Amino acid sequence: MKFTLKSAMIGVMALGISAGAAMSQEVTLRFQHFISPKGSVPKFFMQPWADKILEESGGRLKIEIYPAMQLGGKPPALYDQIRDGVIDGGWAIPAYTPGRFPEAEAFELPFMTSMSAESSSKAAWDYTAKYMGERFKDVHLIAVHVHGPGVIHKKGEPISTIADFNGLKLRGPSRQANKLLEAVGATPVGMPVPAFPEALSKGIVDGGVIPWEIVPPLKVHELADSHTQIGGDRALYNTYFIWAMNKDAYDALPDDLKAIIDNNSGMETSGWAGKAMDDGDDLGEKVVRERGNKIVTLDDGVVAELRAIGDKLAADWIAEVTSKGLDGAAMVADAQALVAKYSEE
Repeated sequence: MKFTLKSAMIGVMALGISAGAAMSQEVTLRFQHFISPKGSVPKFFMQPWADKILEESGGRLKIEIYPAMQLGGKPPALYDQIRDGVIDGGWAIPAYTPGRFPEAEAFELPFMTSMSAESSSKAAWDYTAKYMGERFKDVHLIAVHVHGPGVIHKKGEPISTIADFNGLKLRGPSRQANKLLEAVGATPVGMPVPAFPEALSKGIVDGGVIPWEIVPPLKVHELADSHTQIGGDRALYNTYFIWAMNKDAYDALPDDLKAIIDNNSGMETSGWAGKAMDDGDDLGEKVVRERGNKIVTLDDGVVAELRAIGDKLAADWIAEVTSKGLDGAAMVADAQALVAKYSEE
């Protein structure tokens, strides 16, 4: 960070300027994420959010957004980069460090979230406030969100039945998504999303699961031939994201700039990030359809089979986290209730 309260007060002492004048100085914060700036969240949420902060601060608080890990490191390191002050803030996926944020996995269980990332992200914020305050105590949380319904993208013919998964090597984003892929007969290959196109082009994987919104920025539609949507009223799987600041960077801000960050944090901001995913899904699917790739939606009977498998995996997760001292049943029940609540609004 270019400016802190400490540096301001040194200036006060050295130059004899007033504390009020010091507080009016400009602050620049560096935020980092791991995808192209053409992605839906950078385009429809991150940059507009940064622009809103700049406007509401009268130009005093500037957020610089660095895409594609331009400030260094790999996507799994983002949370620690935020915590340790390597960057002032950024976008991180807790699932990229398995076992570290177990409560977040409730929103990554099969068929947990709705088809609306906006409403499910609001639910995720409420859930996070109840269950994950202590888990995220070493960063300053601005928003949490999920993406829209995941889609299965692969080379060759689309997946239409459970049997079609057998023997496929499929990219998955998280522990829970990988467990689901394994349960239906595929071989899951976990990797951050930026690695997926190269893995697909080199035959390391036959396909993978990602939402529509990230397909065009990664050019997956140029590598995959077919795309399978799940259908129904719940997503096959999901991924939980955070948008957060370094605590010291936040604490060093003068009160009026803290208030601007606070006014652009929380449930509505989480919903905004989710809506960016929804808007990106619409655009991404349109690009794939215009290219002429094959798109199918699973029959209701196949979805019912998948949901039965998902129910078993959710029960396994409850047992696992309960054995570690967490109330798995309560977390799943609360997550389901919150998703239903915000889906009805």
